[in-house]
Formats: sequence, structure tokens, C-alpha cells
Amino acid sequence: MAIAGPGGVDDAIAAGLDLDGTPIPGPMVDLYREVMELESKRARSGVKKSMRNRIVKTGAKHFDQETLNQRLIDAGWDGLKAKEIAFFYS
Repeated sequence: MAIAGPGGVDDAIAAGLDLDGTPIPGPMVDLYREVMELESKRARSGVKKSMRNRIVKTGAKHFDQETLNQRLIDAGWDGLKAKEIAFFYS
């Protein structure tokens, strides 16, 4: 199964297959779906906050700390917080 883009993992989960094509055990898929269903019902505090959280979580995989920090600031958000640096860059 070729996985690419932000929806690729969701497509694999929906198919019940891991990236190497092996089946994902049913209880794992069931728990994932249950948690995602609960998450879909959780009240949100704002789109910009959610956007920033996603950028930090994913951006830390692609940018070094200084670059991501500056990119956040340049875009109009606060720079990286100490707890984000400790979690993603330590």
C-alpha cells in the first residue's frame, strides 16, 4: 500500500493495513476508532490554535528548532514554548 500525504495513514487505518501491507489487529483498530470518535466530539478552542499545534508537531520532524521557531514567528504565531522544545527537540 503506497502511503503519502496527510490522509495516507488514515486510508491505511480504514483499510486495516499497516504500511508493509500486514493486517492491523482488530482490537488496535477498534481502540483507535473509539478514541478518534471521542476526540471528534471534543470542543475546540480555535482553528488558529489547532493549526499551530499541528505545525509544531509535524514541523518538528522537518525543521530544526531555530528554523521552526522563526517560521512560526514570521507567520504571526508565538515562537516555540519551552515545553514544546523539551518534548520535540530533546
